[in-house]
Formats: sequence, C-alpha cells, structure tokens
Amino acid sequence: MDLFDEHDKKLAMANRPLADRMRPETLAEYVGQSHLIGEGCLLRRAIEEDKLFSVIFWGPPGVGKTTLARIIASETSSHFETFSAVLSGVKEIRAVIDEAKSQIRYYKRRTILFVDEIHRFNKAQQDAFLQHVESGLITLIGATTENPSFEVIAPLLSRLRVMVLNPYSDEELLSIVKKALGDPEKGFGRLPIECDDDVLMHIVWSADGDARTVLNNLEAAVSLAAQEPGAQIDITKVVVEKALLKKALRYDKGGEEHYNLISAFHKSLRGSDPDAAMYWLGRMLAAGEDPLYIARRMVRFASEDVGNASPEALSVAISAMQAFQFIGLPEGELALAQAAIYLATAPKSNALYAGFGKVKAAIARTGSLPVPLHIRNAPTKLMKNLGYGRDYKYAHEYDDAYVPQEYLPEQLKGQTYYSPSDRGYERIIRERLDKWKKIRKSMRRKNNT
Repeated sequence: MDLFDEHDKKLAMANRPLADRMRPETLAEYVGQSHLIGEGCLLRRAIEEDKLFSVIFWGPPGVGKTTLARIIASETSSHFETFSAVLSGVKEIRAVIDEAKSQIRYYKRRTILFVDEIHRFNKAQQDAFLQHVESGLITLIGATTENPSFEVIAPLLSRLRVMVLNPYSDEELLSIVKKALGDPEKGFGRLPIECDDDVLMHIVWSADGDARTVLNNLEAAVSLAAQEPGAQIDITKVVVEKALLKKALRYDKGGEEHYNLISAFHKSLRGSDPDAAMYWLGRMLAAGEDPLYIARRMVRFASEDVGNASPEALSVAISAMQAFQFIGLPEGELALAQAAIYLATAPKSNALYAGFGKVKAAIARTGSLPVPLHIRNAPTKLMKNLGYGRDYKYAHEYDDAYVPQEYLPEQLKGQTYYSPSDRGYERIIRERLDKWKKIRKSMRRKNNT
C-alpha cells in the first residue's frame, strides 16, 4: 500500500459516522448480550468451535444484530455473503447459491448468508433458500426487529434458532460512550473533551437502550461543542439539550431522578390518588420528560394494574397517546392528564397481569405442548382423516353459546390462570365464570352416572 492509499484510508475512516467507526470487530470488543455470548453460552461456543448454526437475531434497533453477524463472519472460517431482501430476486438468489457451491468445491468453506431485515423476505425468497439451509450448503443469519413468528414461514423457522437481543442497559451504554471518548484512533481520544458524569448519563438515557443512537448523540454533542481546532471541548447540559433538541431531565448525582419520578407517578396511579398522579405527571413534563414515554407507561398500567376491572382503561390510555401525537405540546398535556385521572380513579385489578405471568411460567415449564385434536383446524382431507376437528362442539349451537369442552393441552387440563377480582367489571366476569363452572360440574356428574 502506498502513501496515497494510506491517506485515502484514513480520510475514509474520518468521514464515517462515529457509530460505524466504533463498531466492534471481535467478540472481545463486543458489549452486551451476555446471555448469548457470555462464557460457556451456546452461541459463543458455536463461534469459538466454528460450528455455527442458522439463526435469527431478533431485537430492537441498535442492539448489535448486524455487528454480531459480522463478528461471526470474521471469527469463523466461512465465506460471508449479504443479501438484500428488498432489492434482490431469484437471479441474485441463484448467484448466492452458485457461489456457495464454489466455496465448498474449491475452498472447502461453507457460506454464511446474512439477511438484514429478514422480515422483508417474501415467501418465494424464503422457499428458495429453504432446501439449501436444510442441506447445510448455507448457514443463514437473519436480523429482524419484527416477531419472526409472523414474518418467517414455518418450515424455514423450524430450521433456525431464534435468539433475542435485548436493549442495552444504561451501564453498557455508558461503557460504550466512555470507550468512544477514550479511543484515539476510532473515537475522540485525541480531542480535549470535558464532560461531567451527569451529562454523560443524559446522553445515555436519551438513547433508550440503542447503541447506535447513543454514539450519534455523542457525536452531535461533540460537533456542537467544538469551537476552534485544539481548544477544549466542554460538553455541558445546555450543549446536549441543543444537540438532541430535547431538554435534559433534572438528574441527581446518580442519575436516578427520572426513575424516581416515573415510580412515584406509577405508584400514585396504583394507589388511586388522582391529585398525586397529576402532580407527578406535571413534574415529569416540567423536567422535559418525553410525553410519549409517559403515555406508553400509562398504556402498560391500564393492562397491568386496572385490567378487566375497567376494560375501557386501555382505550382511554391509547386515545390519550394518540391525542398527544395529534396536537403535541402544550395542548396535548391535558389529554395525558385526563388519562391519568381516569386510571387513578378506575377500579384496580392485577388479575390479568398475574394470570399471564402464570401462563408464561407454564409455557417455560412445559414447552410446546400439542394442540388437542378436536380444536385443530382441518382444511384438508388428510387432516380430517387424522382426526383434526373431530368431536368439536360449536358453541353457538348450545344455550347461551356455551358448552363445556377442554381447550387446554392434556397436560394442563383443569388449570386456572385468570382469577378475576370482585371489583368493577371483573365482578361480572367472575359471576359469568362461576356460572360456567357450575355447568361443567353438572355435566361431569351426568357423565359419571
């Protein structure tokens, strides 16, 4: 490489966004997702032993899905190909397959095919790759922000492992920011930057678990604070507010005030105190909290702490969020206040929250239990011959559109997960369930005589 090539390389590096420059290149540099790549974990062992399997990385933006795929390519003896689910068609698929065959034939290397945004794969594209994933000709790595259960065809999904990547914690994002500030080659290590910890924590908090966003925010703040070449760069709260176009929250030394305020708001709603709920709502808005964050928390609260005691609560919370999105600040604050008052004064029940927790625990314990034959759909003759849908009782043909029959898998027969309270509308639900329970008992007694 001559001097001009080296100069061009350095210039290209300098022009790349900070988030791209700081992208980890090895597992040792990778931050987070310890449940997948921590010592002794399945994926880490597969990479270290070069025994990779086809996988889908599912998680929100900025959690390292693409980065992890690139690291896998560099740390295994594989040929790496990328494929655009949006721009490519059958011709490009054939080219990938032909190249994979050549790699096996001439270099004894398997091919890793990385498909970003795999949820954009259409059914024809998925079908085209299916046999080659099954044969092992290609190892497919998909990345998606969407639930693969809805976006990937069942035959392909059954040949892939779905691995969930979590949003970064504040501690992990803080370590990423500090590394960028200290790195003299890829980051800002050569610049005289001053930044207090509470300001760094606001940069971290504003990223909401997204590593790409946190580095973009840092880069914007440094760019705004830089005055003359060589002069000290002071990143203050005011600078960050301007860079992010968002007022900073009133952080205390530990950066806890954000969490303290939302906790006080949530507990005031749960405690049915509308005055305190409005006060803490006002405090958060005055501190510059993202109103849509508050709205999202109220939507969650409507299901977690009110539930079916007042089914309208969820509609009220969502309507408030949509109203705020429609009219914005400051007028939209009243929609949030209206929802807060409704939630605070609504009857409370955590039966839905507790019941769904029991369901998730049961699924974790028992795995994928088969659907009982009588409630399976039978669109084909083969399925009918196998007993799908046999003896199913159509509820509308019975009094009050109710007939006792088992809907849970055999291993969970008779389990109760949802136990409504006697508050609000859940009292009506409880009475209805009690009535149906008596009908089931009566039916069992008849069958036993």
